[in-house]
Amino acid sequence: MTDAAIVGTGPNGLAAAVTLARAGLRVALHEKADTVGGGLRTMALFDSDVQHDICSAVHPMAAASAFFRQFDLPARGVQLLQPELPYAHPLPDGRAAAAWRDLARTAEHLGADGPRWERLMQPLVSRSTAVVDLILSSQRTLPRDPVTPVLLAPRVLAHAMKATPFKTPEASALMTGVAAHAVGKLPSLASAVVAMLLAHTAHSSGWPLPEGGSVRIAEAMTADIVAHGGTVHTGHRVQDLAELRKVPLVLLDVGPREFLALAGQQLPRRYRHALNRYRYGPGAAKADFLVNGPIPWTNPVVGKAGTVHLGGTRADIVRQESATVAGKQVSDPFLLVVDPAVTDPSRIVGSKRPVWAYAHVPNGDTRDPAELIRERIEQYAPGFTDTIVASRGCSASELETYNPNYVGGDIGAGALTLRQSLARPTMRWNPYSTPIPGVYLCSAATPPGPSVHGMCGHLAALSALRHHGIRTPPKLGPRPNHTSVRK
Repeated sequence: MTDAAIVGTGPNGLAAAVTLARAGLRVALHEKADTVGGGLRTMALFDSDVQHDICSAVHPMAAASAFFRQFDLPARGVQLLQPELPYAHPLPDGRAAAAWRDLARTAEHLGADGPRWERLMQPLVSRSTAVVDLILSSQRTLPRDPVTPVLLAPRVLAHAMKATPFKTPEASALMTGVAAHAVGKLPSLASAVVAMLLAHTAHSSGWPLPEGGSVRIAEAMTADIVAHGGTVHTGHRVQDLAELRKVPLVLLDVGPREFLALAGQQLPRRYRHALNRYRYGPGAAKADFLVNGPIPWTNPVVGKAGTVHLGGTRADIVRQESATVAGKQVSDPFLLVVDPAVTDPSRIVGSKRPVWAYAHVPNGDTRDPAELIRERIEQYAPGFTDTIVASRGCSASELETYNPNYVGGDIGAGALTLRQSLARPTMRWNPYSTPIPGVYLCSAATPPGPSVHGMCGHLAALSALRHHGIRTPPKLGPRPNHTSVRK
C-alpha cells in the first residue's frame, strides 16, 4: 500500500519525498530516467574515471535553505567544500573583480567601491538566515523577523533601477554578474532579489561544491527516503495520472506543460488556460570539457574562484541579457564557468579534470554551444583550447529533451518576472494545491522558484500533510545512529 507518490526526482521531488517519509507516510518515487536526481546528476562523459556534473555544479542554497539546514548534509557524509573565493568576474582589460568569503577582504579588493559594497552586504550577512528564509518562502505568510524586509526592500529597489550605486567597473560588473543568475531582463525586481540573495551568501554560508559532485546530495536524500520505507522506481515515465488513482497523495515535480499532459481534461478549463499562459524565460546551453590542466586565466586571481562569470562590463551584460530575452542570438553570451577541481581536488584524475560551463541563449536555441563557449573562455584564458582533451555541447533545445521541466532550455522552469514570482504557476492562495483533490505541484514552477534548495518540494509536502490532517512538521535531521552514505 502506498500513501504518497512522487513523480519526478529532481531536488524538489526528493525533498518532498523526504518530508512525507519522515512524517510516516509510505512513499513511492517515479522517475523516467534510469537514475534519480534531475539537476543533481554526476556521471562520466569522456573518461570513465572523471566525473562531470550534468546540470548544476555549485550549490549556495544547499548550505543556506531551511530544508537543507534541517536535513544537515555534512552530518550525512556530504562534504560541502567552500572555495575561499566564491565567485570572480574578469574584465576584458585583464582586471578582475572578486567576491571573497571574507567581506572585509572583498571590500579591500574593490578599492573605492569597497565601503559601498560592505555597507550593502553587512546588514544582510548579519541576518543571513532570516534573509534566506524570507526569499525562499512560499510568499504567502508574514516573515517571522519584521526587520529583514525593512533591510532587504530598499536594497532590492535600488538595484532594480537602471542606475548602479557603484562607481568602478569592477564592482558594477561583480554585482551585475550575480544578478544575471536570474536569466532574464536586467535590471529588474527579480534579478535584484537574486543578486541580494546570492551576493550576500557568498560572504555568509558560501557557494559550496559537494565533494565528489552534485550526485552526493541526491544520494543522501535517496538514502534517507529508503531508510524511512520509501521505494524508488526508475526507468518508468508516468504517462497519465490515472496510473496513480489509487494513491491518496500525489506530488508532481513537473512543470505546467507536463502537468497538463498528465492531467488533461481532469483540470477545469480556467485552470488549464492559466497554465497555458505560464511564460518561460531564456535558455541555457551547456558545454562540458575534459581538460589536462587548470584554466589559464589571464588574471591569476580568477583561477582561485569556485565560479567565474564571463560577461565583460556591466553594460556588456545588460546588452547580452536584453538581446537573449528578446530571442536574439549574440556572439558573446553571458557565461558561468566552473572548474570543480579548484575547490575539490578529488575531481582530478592523473592530469585530467572536468570543466563545466553554461551560456545564456534564447529560449529553444538549437546551436551546439561547445565552440561558442570555448571561444569565450579563450578570450579570458588564452591557451585554454590547448588544454582540451574532449568536449561536448548540449543546446537549449536538447536540455528540454533531457528534462521536460526545462522548456526551451529554461533551467529556471519559468521566467522570473514579478508576476510569476507571485503567481507561480497560477494565482492561487495555495500555489502547491491543484483543482484535483490530493494532487499537488512541487517543482521549481512553484514558490520560491529555481535553485537547489528543496523548498518547493518541502513546502508542497507540508501543505499536503496539513490538508490531510498532519499539522506538525516532521523532523528532518539525521538520526543519532545514521550511517554515512559516502563510500
